[in-house]
Amino acid sequence: MRNPLLFYSLLSVCYSLFFYDHSPKMPTMLIIDKLNKSWPGFALQDISFDVNSGDYFVLLGKSGSGKTALLEIIAGITQADSGRIILNGHNIANQKIQNRNIGMVFQELALFPHMSVKDNLAYSLKNKNIPSAEIHDRVMEIARKFKIFHLLKRKPAKLSGGELQRTALARTLIRVPDILLLDEPLSSLDIELKREVRALLKLINKEGTTIIHVTHHYEEAIILANKIAVLNNGKLIQSGNTKDVFHHPASKFVANFTGVKNYFRSKFSQKEDKQIYIATINNEIEIYTTQKPLANEGFIIIRCEDITISLIQTNSSAVNQFEGSITEISHLPHYYEVTVDIGVQLTISLSEKSVLKLQLTLNKKVWVSFKATAVRII
Repeated sequence: MRNPLLFYSLLSVCYSLFFYDHSPKMPTMLIIDKLNKSWPGFALQDISFDVNSGDYFVLLGKSGSGKTALLEIIAGITQADSGRIILNGHNIANQKIQNRNIGMVFQELALFPHMSVKDNLAYSLKNKNIPSAEIHDRVMEIARKFKIFHLLKRKPAKLSGGELQRTALARTLIRVPDILLLDEPLSSLDIELKREVRALLKLINKEGTTIIHVTHHYEEAIILANKIAVLNNGKLIQSGNTKDVFHHPASKFVANFTGVKNYFRSKFSQKEDKQIYIATINNEIEIYTTQKPLANEGFIIIRCEDITISLIQTNSSAVNQFEGSITEISHLPHYYEVTVDIGVQLTISLSEKSVLKLQLTLNKKVWVSFKATAVRII
């Protein structure tokens, strides 16, 4: 090489081009900045978080933590005492509700009982000077999309829970809002309808709708969200991507409230033994469960305290047994958390006595085991 400097410059450029992250960066759609609101006996205090375009953002917290109140402030139903709400670069904190392009589906759904499904869908468009022919076309289009076309002449009282939820979502989305706010959308549904509406919400989000979803069920956050924020007594305790918050809780409250670290997206199949099903993680790790899956894919949860750890493989009733290496040991106030890499990261809760007895250290080879009955499908 006649010019080594030129060679290394070209090598550096090629390295940068090869390893540069070319994945699209989604723009920030919503910024909640130092939001405050006081009522007698309760206050939302200094709430701040960002939502990117295309996010499925879950606000997670116990009943009475301020989740719904925060949604109502974002929607414009309630006025904040201070702080900013930046939507697509504009501060809308003082705008009237009708001037914010935000859609909200209430927990009670709030459909007009005296109107047909068709008239409920059309209602929000009639005050926007949209020609009648266009309103008709948009109603027909969204009714087909949400599979409620055959219900257009019915009143809400004649609809099932799933049909009501689909109608409420369609009525809100027909206006094409910048962001969709959902207040406990699955709380009143039975297990089968929850699955149906969850699938619909995933589809809506996948097609580009940015969603903020309020719930007190951590399972909904695991299944639906790419980001979450945890609220407690009017304060935002932690926010971030779902995996980070569940695996690295920032406080004892978050750890106790979420209460789960071992959750994995899986594909399901049936073992030759009809009583056992297989959950396959990353197309390689097979975990046995006795719970019958209701779909081909989903999530499994294994509680930390349901997993045992040993230095050698044991003969026991635990059909799930894996060898792995210890990657992390955390000393918490009343117990230890030991993380073992078996191809995926498993977290196990152990007493201090057990950690000392087994002489557990980083990188040590161990065996983990748990029963098929300990694996829960959500």
